[in-house]
Amino acid sequence: MVTTGCSDDPAPEVRTDAASTITVSSEALADGHDIPRRFTCDGEEVSPPLAWSGETGKAWALVVDDPDAPGGTYVHWVVVDIAPGTMSVGTGDVPAGGVQIVNSSGDAAYAGPCPPNGEHRYRFTIYGLDAATPLSSGASLNDALDQISDHATSIGTLIVTYSRS
Repeated sequence: MVTTGCSDDPAPEVRTDAASTITVSSEALADGHDIPRRFTCDGEEVSPPLAWSGETGKAWALVVDDPDAPGGTYVHWVVVDIAPGTMSVGTGDVPAGGVQIVNSSGDAAYAGPCPPNGEHRYRFTIYGLDAATPLSSGASLNDALDQISDHATSIGTLIVTYSRS
């Protein structure tokens, strides 16, 4: 599936004043640099490996979004209720214990960057949560982002860019 990076009904963003105490890294991504084609709609469209460190809460959440999408923030991937001892995820995997939520594409899966024009930023954000959410894989994107907003106690972000030629 090819996603366009825009939507008629843009998703809200997570709103939080959580402390930036999580460090997010990747062996395949460099903060502030281009994401390798493999992880985009122009490649294999698999999720990249990620690792994070910081104070563990009751659960983690992962949100990958594009704040530069023409219709407003476009959410590419949401995983909630990641097990508190989990500190990484491999290429193409779902973090341990995680529940994937429907993204802006309408799928409960990773949707790789696929900007319709120009260079876009993609935020890979990990949230430490003070409680697991009551959500299942059928939950709405808005419900998931609201739950993350309500329960985030810490945050960390890795930002990459991508443009299509």
